[in-house]
Amino acid sequence: MTQPTLNRRAMLQTLGNGFGGLALSAMFGGDEVRGADAKLVNGGLRGIPHFRPKAKRVVQLFMAGAASHIDLFDYKPDLVKHDGKPSDFGEKVEAFQNGLGPWMRPVWDFKPYGQCGKLLGEPVASLGDCVDEIAFVHNMVGKTGVHSQSTYLQATGFQTPGFPGMGCWISYGLGSLNDNLPTFVVLPDHRGFASNGPKNWDSAFLSAQHSGTVIYPGRNPPIADLVPSRGGTFINAGEEAEAQALLARLNGLHATARADDARLEARIRSYELAARMQLAAPEALDLSREPAHVLKLYGLDHGRTSFDAEINAVEETDYFARKCLVARRLLERGVRFVQIWSGNDNGFPRRNWDSHEDVRRDHGPLAQGMARGAVALIQDLRQRGLLDDTIILWTTEFGRMPSSQGGKGRDHNPYCFTNWLCGGGIRGGIAHGPSDQWGYKPADREHPTTVYDVHATILHLLGIDHERLTVRHNGIDRRLTDVHGHVIREIMA
Repeated sequence: MTQPTLNRRAMLQTLGNGFGGLALSAMFGGDEVRGADAKLVNGGLRGIPHFRPKAKRVVQLFMAGAASHIDLFDYKPDLVKHDGKPSDFGEKVEAFQNGLGPWMRPVWDFKPYGQCGKLLGEPVASLGDCVDEIAFVHNMVGKTGVHSQSTYLQATGFQTPGFPGMGCWISYGLGSLNDNLPTFVVLPDHRGFASNGPKNWDSAFLSAQHSGTVIYPGRNPPIADLVPSRGGTFINAGEEAEAQALLARLNGLHATARADDARLEARIRSYELAARMQLAAPEALDLSREPAHVLKLYGLDHGRTSFDAEINAVEETDYFARKCLVARRLLERGVRFVQIWSGNDNGFPRRNWDSHEDVRRDHGPLAQGMARGAVALIQDLRQRGLLDDTIILWTTEFGRMPSSQGGKGRDHNPYCFTNWLCGGGIRGGIAHGPSDQWGYKPADREHPTTVYDVHATILHLLGIDHERLTVRHNGIDRRLTDVHGHVIREIMA
């Protein structure tokens, strides 16, 4: 009798008893190695990359709450000249909280940095050391001034829940560069989630294995359930192996009876990865292995174990730079996409970038900590030879208005804001797409830059044609860039 060809699910059933859940991936050797990347393991679609990539990895730095472009990156001398005078936008403006007071000059002074002479606000002056490697995009536009919808748009390409995050799409298309750590890792703000929480990095209609894995550097443990409970001393290694073997048999039987349902297979792979992470993650997250000069680079050499209750720049540097250092350790161990968040959705005084009341109070320490961590990450990746094939994207959900709100704050501005990019395939030392004299809207209103363009550019640098990375869902071919997006070739090296 001829034996039928075994598929993955059948192999789970046949081999599960002998090897157990922890050994499944190792036994099957991951999926076929594809594309130009010889180290590609654990997935990726056939035919991708579509062309030779310039980058392998991405770090997304997300400033939750809406960072003010005109106080940090996009200097407007007309705001200095007309400071305190009644604002006049030349059109009817719909403001989120009626923040249409007088024009307000940049909160901090700007100075030129680098050979390109890029003007930066005082809190982000640290970035001056790397400004010649950064491309600033000053004519970004959004669709709404609502935090949740705008955060979804930047994170997933859509304004509503139910769509995969950018890291999920990249995991789905390219697969992983490692066996023992997730492909997509999320490092949230230590104080809590930003708008939408885990929905920003959920895999939605993609397999569950492509969702972001949340890690909290500095917490013990940094990953929930990473180590066995101290109360589980009654379980020995033999019992654990028997339990894993039993689960493998049950999973195999269940999967064989449901050949068209990929959810169990995805969950099996997630559990296998979780088991391997128990060995790999503690080493990857152990910053005590870093030499003193690296800790100093990130501003983590202060020796303090606690901070004042009030928000301050040293505290924010520790929090954000720690995540940046962990990101570098994860990237060099094969994590493909790391998302770092600054700012949460709760608390007052604000611990995010939503500076309606006082830009100086809110932005100051957050911006200093962000800049110190970001420049350290850039320099660290460069000295390790990883910057050439790692893209760094700095973003926020929208900008802030050039008019004042309550004298010291600024309202939401979805009509114009800044992103910046650095690293793999990016041409540094440039500013693309100027905003108008106030930083209110793009100077060229007919040709703004959208999040779809940024996403299309990142996919392109990873070797992916954004129009061809699609999944059929509910009768529609869905993609990260929806039906939009153009590669921003002006910022590519």
